[in-house]
Amino acid sequence: MGLPDTDEDELRWLSSQLRRSLLELDVVDVRLARSASGVPSGSKSSELIAAGTVVVTAAPFILRQVLQLADTWLKNRPVRGIKVELDGHTIELSDASVVERERLIDAFLTHRESADTDETDTEQPQPLTS
Repeated sequence: MGLPDTDEDELRWLSSQLRRSLLELDVVDVRLARSASGVPSGSKSSELIAAGTVVVTAAPFILRQVLQLADTWLKNRPVRGIKVELDGHTIELSDASVVERERLIDAFLTHRESADTDETDTEQPQPLTS
């Protein structure tokens, strides 16, 4: 989520920076998300990159590291916040205090861990994407 004066090119550049940082973690894959909207006629590409969006594939145990890296990355960037979606649940890291963001991350992970326990009972593994 960029600032009001952040354009799509800057969001793509910032997304690429975040992607490179996330690749330094022990994740399976990090890619720029593709836009769900149609491609404008006359464009050279058959796909559009969704500005400001990356998709992370990783084992569940690395989720805390991914969220902490995103939070640290956010502190020195011209963006309002980062929104993480995982299995229908969302966390937004924004201009809240460091303590508030830590509480948000802890609450999100606690909820996720309880969801993992429920899924284990039904034996339906879920991939991690954010």
